[in-house]
Amino acid sequence: MKIIEKLNSKKVTVSFEIFPPKKQDGFESVKTTAIELTSLHPDFISITCGAGGSTQTNTSDLARVIEQQDTTALAHLTCIRSTREQLQESVKQFKLKGIQNILALRGDFPKDAVEGENLFPSGLNHASDLAAFLKSEGFCIGGACYPESHPESTNRNVDIENLKYKVDAGVDFLTTQMFFDNEMLYSFLYRLQSAGIRVPVLAGIMPITNANQVSRMIDLSNACVPRKLLAICDKFRNSPDAMRQAGIAYATDQIIDLISNGVRGIHIYTMNKPEIAKAIMRNVDSIIAATNNVVGA
Repeated sequence: MKIIEKLNSKKVTVSFEIFPPKKQDGFESVKTTAIELTSLHPDFISITCGAGGSTQTNTSDLARVIEQQDTTALAHLTCIRSTREQLQESVKQFKLKGIQNILALRGDFPKDAVEGENLFPSGLNHASDLAAFLKSEGFCIGGACYPESHPESTNRNVDIENLKYKVDAGVDFLTTQMFFDNEMLYSFLYRLQSAGIRVPVLAGIMPITNANQVSRMIDLSNACVPRKLLAICDKFRNSPDAMRQAGIAYATDQIIDLISNGVRGIHIYTMNKPEIAKAIMRNVDSIIAATNNVVGA
């Protein structure tokens, strides 16, 4: 099923994100994680790929596993370091495996890139270019966005302009990078509306269950960390169980506030930890059911 159909038919959707193994011998473990997450009945599960598409085969294989569990899969695809032939082969494999939904990404610049290297041999230099290519192949297309602006953007206005290019190229919905202050998202959504961007936006939630995650998350998402979360990390840094519980509670509070304020899509970055996703869903499942007017909620 195409994800946009779900987004248009439900008041609130919940989705998860996992990442494939870096080495092939870890595939079965991640496969077990994926299957465990499908038991929570998410609206879809997103599968990342490595830098330069280095885990693309595992991405499509995991997507097929998820689809075989009657759960919709969203496979990530990057254009960096990919030839046109490689992209066409990826499209072929996605179609053979029954994948209808792709998150179109430029991809992070590889750390081993050398000066003068052509990082875009396909001629598709941006996520918007990839989105247009995939749209012509009949896929439902997702795109990424940054509530606090992309780290490479010169300012927020330029960031919104670039996002508009992606939407105009055929992106059906957007998923935000992680953020820890809901006010940042609400401000971002207002700016999108003002720019004429009307596609559904899914709010990306990262449960911080290890205090050491914070600095890396800031680097990845350009996110501001509120004083409240910093205090939690400082207080429980050396108490793993307490930090885990506090991180789940913080993410739960974020989700409840988002749903209460009309946000219709919640996307949870699971870090391949199904127990974290399960704990959060136990906290919000009745809230989601009630919002969706499920009988018996």
